[in-house]
This record gives sequence, structure tokens and C-alpha cells, in this order.
Amino acid sequence: MSGVQQLQAAPRTGWHVAEVVETRRETPSAARITLDVDGWPGNLAGQHLDVRLTAPDGYTATRSYSIASSGDGERVVLAVDRLPDGEVSPFLVDELRAGDRLEVHGPLGAFFVWRPPADGGTGRPVQLIAGGSGVVPLVAIARAHAEAGDATPFRLLYSVRTPDDVFFADELETAARGPAPFAVEFVYTRRAPAGTDAPVGRITRERLAAGVIGADAAPVVYVCGSTGFVERVAGWLIELGHHQTAIRTERYGGT
Repeated sequence: MSGVQQLQAAPRTGWHVAEVVETRRETPSAARITLDVDGWPGNLAGQHLDVRLTAPDGYTATRSYSIASSGDGERVVLAVDRLPDGEVSPFLVDELRAGDRLEVHGPLGAFFVWRPPADGGTGRPVQLIAGGSGVVPLVAIARAHAEAGDATPFRLLYSVRTPDDVFFADELETAARGPAPFAVEFVYTRRAPAGTDAPVGRITRERLAAGVIGADAAPVVYVCGSTGFVERVAGWLIELGHHQTAIRTERYGGT
């Protein structure tokens, strides 16, 4: 039985000391950070945590970040996008090194999570919709789906500026090629891959309707991105017939 399958109940939340195992560039503006978290109880796919930094003078700053991994081990993967006027993200992206230590609080969140069907059967279809770095918790969900060998149909609609800005590109490609049913469609807002005729532009109601599982199939829909992105998409989904109780949203912002 995989770690994903064992974690049916939400793990207990608490503060932990985390050591940086690896940090590497994820996109031109983002870093992938792998942590070993002492006493981490594991986490469900879709949960997040808080990172607290403390300056030598005692000043502290705390920010929330989605977790790109799941399961019952003490290894946690984050992907942090640098905000130009941010207080915490520039340090995490540009200054953090292997061996550094952080304080983390979590795992957090019980609504924006996914568990494989308890009976091993096929659950309701799952539609994932991401804007930019909002794909991070959805990657955790997609990977948990693949690791569980779950037969539930999954689809991801991913709005992103350019191919260079795609988070976890290799992992998404691997999931799409795996035995678990999973399909990915990209909406490029500034530049599409060379040699393709994919249209470029922000996601619209019409592109959303064409790219997601229809309301008649009663999918569970997870939407994550900026506040404006999430509000637009959630509104269009309701107009397209999706019930609001089937739509789970997660927004990011702040510094």
C-alpha cells in the first residue's frame, strides 16, 4: 500500500524544523525546494504549509506555500515563485541553499485535498484548472492519482505565460503517459511552443468550456491561481452548469 493510500485522515498540524536538501531552478522566476522536515506527519495531496523566517534581530515573516508532494514521509517539496516586491519569496528563490534550516507549520487545509476512492473503485471525474504557479497543489494531486493507480478520469487545464514558465513539466508529461487516466491541456497567454499553431491569449469562457470535463459528467473541479483568475474561472464554471458545491478553489497572493 502506498503512502498516499495510508493517509486517509488529515495529519496533525504543528511547527517543525526543516532542513533544505536541495534547491534548484524550476522556472526563470521560481525555485523547487526539497525539505527534510523533522517529525513531519505526512500530508494529503493539495495541502499547504506556512514558512517562517526569523532575522538576526528577531523580526519574523510568515508566508503560506502549497505543497507539491504528498504521502507519509518526512520529505516535502515546494515550488516558490519570486514576487518582485516580496518579502519572503526572493530569499527562498535566490538565497536559500542546501543545509539551511527553516521553520514550517503544517500540514494545513482540509477542503482543497484529494484522496483516492476508499474502495479502490472509480470516483467522480476530476478536473484540475491552474493559473501560473497555482499548478503546484494540483501537481501533488495528479501525482497522488498516478501513484495510487487510480482509475478515476483526470484532466488538467493549465494557463501559463510561456513553455518556459511551466512548473513540473517532466512530472506532468510522465503522469500523462502513465496508466492512470490523465490528460493535460495548456493555454499559453504570451508565447506558445515553437512550431505549433496553438492560439495565444488569456483563458476565456469559450476556451474553458472546450477544455474541461462537461457539467453533465458531474466532475469535482479544483481551481488554483491568483484571486482574479480563480474568481473568473469559478464564475464561468457555474454559468456552464457546474454546481458550486463541486468547485474547490485555492487562491494565492500577498508577498
